[in-house]
Amino acid sequence: MLKKLIKTIAEPFPQITQLYRGLRDQSDRNQPALPTQWGFTFAGHNAMASGTFEPEETRLLQDLLQEVDNLVNIGANVGYYCCHALSLGKRVIAVEPIARNVHYLLKNIRDNGWANQAEVYPVALGQATDILDIYGGDTGASLVKGWASIPDSYATQVPILTLDRLLGTTLENHRALILVDIEGAEYAMLQGAMATLSHQPRPIWMVEISTTEHQPAGTPFNPNFQDTFDLFFAHHYQAFTAENPPKPISRERVAQVATGQLQLSTHNFIFR
Repeated sequence: MLKKLIKTIAEPFPQITQLYRGLRDQSDRNQPALPTQWGFTFAGHNAMASGTFEPEETRLLQDLLQEVDNLVNIGANVGYYCCHALSLGKRVIAVEPIARNVHYLLKNIRDNGWANQAEVYPVALGQATDILDIYGGDTGASLVKGWASIPDSYATQVPILTLDRLLGTTLENHRALILVDIEGAEYAMLQGAMATLSHQPRPIWMVEISTTEHQPAGTPFNPNFQDTFDLFFAHHYQAFTAENPPKPISRERVAQVATGQLQLSTHNFIFR
């Protein structure tokens, strides 16, 4: 209640609000690590530690990890999916630009004895090297201005790299799963990942691609939805819903979704 009251009072004053959010994010770094049902400890997000966070996606990811040697987690947040991969003996490349999240990401990796199995990059990914504003924090931060009604004042500068630049030849001769959850910025990221899309062996991708959810005001539908799928199709990938059982997504079905003729039961998709 006190946090809600402070937020209500401060919201009309952007500088005060920005100071409050900065202090809040800096102070929120002392959550204890909790035991999980998977045998590792986890701090920074109680629902993730308890096993109630995205249970269907978690089971699907665990299945997909059986097919690969490496997880590349773009938008790694505090390391939930990274810890699952590391607990299964996979090597991990984690990409996460929000300082509060990186704090817990590093803690969760080191506390479980996996410091030599993971590479962590505190950057965001896009179509070219840049420095951009990222809006919000926690699990909802986005490079898209106006995403999820996040105020413009809640912004932090972050460095941008391309995925091709970051990975280089790291995945050469390795099977990889690339997990992408970056709140509306996935198409821009993919434009900087042309070499990775054509990598041999081809990575499996699991990508969150929204339709109407969290779009900026005046944008009723994700303007990059069809282009994102078309980019995968152009690189000879097949698309499936990330659910059990997965359902194939054809070009025709993507076009139907983009024109409002069809609704899907999930916003997570697998490309392989």
